[in-house]
Amino acid sequence: MHDVVIIGSGCAGSTAAIYAARANLKPLVVAGHDAGGQLSLTTLVENFPGFPQGIDGPELVENMKRQAQSFGAEYVSGAVLEADFSARPFRLDIEGEWIEARTVIVASGASARWLGLPSEQKLIGHGVSSCATCDGFFYRGKTIMVIGGGDSAMEEANFLTRFGREVTVVHRREEFRASRIMLDRARRNPKIKFLTNTVVEEVHDVGKNLVTGVRLRNVKSGETWDQEVDGFFLAIGHIPNTKVFRGQIETDAEGYILSKGGARTNIPGVFHAGDVQDRVYRQAITASGAGCMAAMEAERYLEAEGH
Repeated sequence: MHDVVIIGSGCAGSTAAIYAARANLKPLVVAGHDAGGQLSLTTLVENFPGFPQGIDGPELVENMKRQAQSFGAEYVSGAVLEADFSARPFRLDIEGEWIEARTVIVASGASARWLGLPSEQKLIGHGVSSCATCDGFFYRGKTIMVIGGGDSAMEEANFLTRFGREVTVVHRREEFRASRIMLDRARRNPKIKFLTNTVVEEVHDVGKNLVTGVRLRNVKSGETWDQEVDGFFLAIGHIPNTKVFRGQIETDAEGYILSKGGARTNIPGVFHAGDVQDRVYRQAITASGAGCMAAMEAERYLEAEGH
């Protein structure tokens, strides 16, 4: 029986682990398939307080993990396959092994969104990627395309110019969702070009098992054309990792957990933290803050029950 089980090992999960461990609750952290969360796929993090020179994302989350472990948190690899919140104690299936928990903190984050084109899906890992920091190195001196119009797209495009000779940002609208600072930074980069009001209809070439180009369409004129490209990167948002909790934890239409005040969900004893609930801010610092809140809520909940 665990006092606290934390699902997710990104900023939210590991901060929750630090607080829960310091409260002597001996939390168990289920790392998830993408251990370390979104920051493990990020290069330089410039806006996390306390690091005036910035810090690499993987280093930041690893530091958090080590800090939590130093207070007694236990990390296990794997993901939650099934959850039963219908009765106390709560039950979780971790890769085929059921465990019990008095409280649960859901910090499972959100995963990259894909276009859903059959050709795109078949070429994932063969020129199609959702992680510039993972795969950018393979496109040194090549042409790269980034799909998206938010901060992530601008950040990935800028990063990819370290490797590619040319990066084209494709966005389906005229206006960008990106913040002014990120958009200006991308526009000032001579290696970055922009294609607005444009969508991708096909990724070539499945037959060669390699990205060689794309078919594009202008949504205003209807004109279609093929463009050669070597690397195809998606930066069009995320899907909250809440499928396993469907029908138990209340979510909105897109799957983001609905907060019932503070870090509380509709199920007493089950709490939320980070991008699994936050569709607005999505920052490392806000995820960490949410992890702190969830751990404190869990501690108070257990205290009230006499544990």
